[in-house]
Amino acid sequence: MMKCLALDDEPLALEIIADFAARAPFPMQMVTFENAAHALRYLQQEPVDLLFLDIKMPDITGIQFLKSLKHPPMVIFTTAYEEYAIDGFNLDVIDYLLKPIPLERFLKAVTKAEEYRQVSQPKSMETDYIFVKTEYKIIKINLEDILYIEALKDYIKIYTHNQPVLTLKSLKAFESRLPKDKFMRVHRSYLVAMNKISSVERNTVMIANQSIPISEGYRDKFYDVITKHS
Repeated sequence: MMKCLALDDEPLALEIIADFAARAPFPMQMVTFENAAHALRYLQQEPVDLLFLDIKMPDITGIQFLKSLKHPPMVIFTTAYEEYAIDGFNLDVIDYLLKPIPLERFLKAVTKAEEYRQVSQPKSMETDYIFVKTEYKIIKINLEDILYIEALKDYIKIYTHNQPVLTLKSLKAFESRLPKDKFMRVHRSYLVAMNKISSVERNTVMIANQSIPISEGYRDKFYDVITKHS
């Protein structure tokens, strides 16, 4: 669960951010504030992963607010003004969204933030399942049920013993959540469960009667691994 806070003096802008967050491809817990002092008090008491921050506000600018934080979370600026983009870059913000914010652009920004969070957060004990968001629900997938995963532009398709699951996430981000000794990339568009491979022939892996290509960039590492187990 990504914990988020949005600070903006415009109630409508906060409503849009909260609505868009509910459509993200992963769970987002959102709190919103119109008052900077109240938002600061919350941040001092509660852990937050991602901060949506308007720049032009009556009492303080978003830039001043961010600089006042001793340990700032990831930040996405949300503003109607392009001229502050350099400031955002210098402050290492995750992204810079111009109002009115399109849903597609919002989802791209929060997906980037989630990928960064997955990579940077300490790894906890591995589990034998994973949760993914598909359409308007979150489903649990047992790792043992996964056959292979295919990248489809901004989505990935998770093939299991049951029906495939489509979710808005990059293959790289999903790969980081899986045990490296059980799943392996064989192609820029394919990630396979090693124990589901029925055969390997030249540049092809067979899983459940499905032929999956092995690309040149991943071939040597893949064959090194399977050779050790032969």
